[in-house]
Amino acid sequence: MPPIKRRDTTRWLRTVAASYGCKIGELGYVFCDDDKILEINRQYLNHDYYTDIITFDYTEGRILNGDIYISLDTVRSNALQQHTDYTEELYRVIVHGVLHLCGINDKGPGERAVMQEAEDRALALCTFTQGAKSQKVKK
Repeated sequence: MPPIKRRDTTRWLRTVAASYGCKIGELGYVFCDDDKILEINRQYLNHDYYTDIITFDYTEGRILNGDIYISLDTVRSNALQQHTDYTEELYRVIVHGVLHLCGINDKGPGERAVMQEAEDRALALCTFTQGAKSQKVKK
């Protein structure tokens, strides 16, 4: 299990969802490795590549429901490549899934910038991680 504060994270995700007029229903987070995320990507999305997150959306109206798979291997690799703290990158990916459920996409023209701005705004609300950034990534 990654180093997350469950109650604080739940409160934070509810705040983020509310800022988009949504409520959190049932969210399932599955933390896995690259092999598992590749298997899921191939089996359900017909994609033959690794990714940091796959979000299955079961949202009903404005109630967010879904299963969110996160590859901790890719999160760690991304943190190293971006010279970012592992914990911060993990929280970025955690909220990324919720932002998808809120209707923000990142595949079309200009959408990646919109998603990144939304992630940055959400991370700014995530004050409880400031003391939890003990897993610094070496540059």
